[in-house]
Amino acid sequence: MSIQVKGLSQPDPRRWMALALLCLANFMVIMDTSIIGVALPAIQEALGYSQESLQWVFNAYVIFFGGLLLLGGRLSDLFGQRRIFMWGFLILTLASLLAGLAWNETALNLGRALQGFGSALIAPSALTIVMMLFSGNPKELGKALGFWGASAAAGGSAGVFLGGVITEWLSWEWTFLINVPVGVLALVLSPGLIAKGTRGKGSIDLIGSVFVTAALVLIVYGIVAAEHNGWRSPETIWTLVLGAILFILFLIIQVVKKQPLVPLGILKTPNLAAGNIALIMLSGGWIPLWYFLNLYMQQVLKFSAFAGGVALLPMTILIAIFMIVLTGKLIAAFGVKANIVIGLTALGGSMILFSNYTPVDGNFLMNVLPASLLGALGMSLAYIPSMMAAMSGAKPEEAGLASGLANTSYQIGSAISLAVMVAIAATTSASEIGSNTIEALNSGFQAAFFWSGIVAFTGAVLALVFIRSPKKAESDIPKTM
Repeated sequence: MSIQVKGLSQPDPRRWMALALLCLANFMVIMDTSIIGVALPAIQEALGYSQESLQWVFNAYVIFFGGLLLLGGRLSDLFGQRRIFMWGFLILTLASLLAGLAWNETALNLGRALQGFGSALIAPSALTIVMMLFSGNPKELGKALGFWGASAAAGGSAGVFLGGVITEWLSWEWTFLINVPVGVLALVLSPGLIAKGTRGKGSIDLIGSVFVTAALVLIVYGIVAAEHNGWRSPETIWTLVLGAILFILFLIIQVVKKQPLVPLGILKTPNLAAGNIALIMLSGGWIPLWYFLNLYMQQVLKFSAFAGGVALLPMTILIAIFMIVLTGKLIAAFGVKANIVIGLTALGGSMILFSNYTPVDGNFLMNVLPASLLGALGMSLAYIPSMMAAMSGAKPEEAGLASGLANTSYQIGSAISLAVMVAIAATTSASEIGSNTIEALNSGFQAAFFWSGIVAFTGAVLALVFIRSPKKAESDIPKTM
């Protein structure tokens, strides 16, 4: 990722243009988790999803995204970052075309799963390229990571706004088809902006990849199915047990295999395990906030798709400004741990506000804006420090693996937490005897907000106990980022 001049390693002159492309890729990958949020009611009506099965429009993507990220990181290390980056965009582009042309639930879920596979190749290779492009200059690396973090967080929130605009003025199909021209652009620009990258030697742990992905699918499916079958039904129990068995077998394979998907010794890297736990808890609070806030505004407050998207725009602006301008300074001043703890606490406080102050006759200024801004502030504070903690101690040859683990943790946390919160919301709504449909639905949303807040608060406690902030690592973050 650098050019050699008279024996000296010089920065790649294309690095900032390459960063723009990589941030666009990161924006798209995360946007694809959120752009469908505002479109969910339209998708439900068009394709006949039930209230509970509707979450698969989201979870089909994040399960395969999260489940295959480790494989994506390994492929990136073995075959070169640019090659895997471009393969990921090719798959994402074709899958988006399938999703946009979907004619029933099965077709859309398949398209979303394949989108997740493509994103699982893009995300770890892109982050590894960013680290390699700017690793020679800590000040530039801090700025690059600021843009990277902002592109992810903005992708999550801006996707909601774009989804509202597209759904209102075009159709829900275009929330997927929008990826096609962007994917083609990325494939055209990549060879001229991104160097081939490094290639390693070794084998691919396909069995481990299949086991960990299947385990995640079964666990999430078991949680979702429990709403219909009951937590004590044989189908629910055996689905969850089989998922747990497959995950245990995955861990055993990693121990005995010479070249595993995840060398478990990497978990001994300082802060890596704790950083990944922080990412799990962060996504476990943030994604349900986004999901249920969309449903609250459209199904309870009766916002249009466009109005729902506009209502989330202040969050997008706050996240983008905060991460680019202030996050680096705050990390330098207070350390990684303090920012994660405060961020998760703010996110938890936002969810508690939503759980108590989202009435059926609510309004945007009083019941949505304050709590949503507090949640965006929490996300802005915690995301980049958590990602740094999860990657900062990894060896250069393990950069792809570490980035894959970090992104996997975020996606797994979001998939499992959302499945649990949807089950809680459905159970609460069903128990509201004597309430009208809207009141019962809203009670379910409030219960989901509350327990998502508990997830965020728990993450803050865990970060306080287990995250370490070495002084040297803190001093490497530029105060001018």
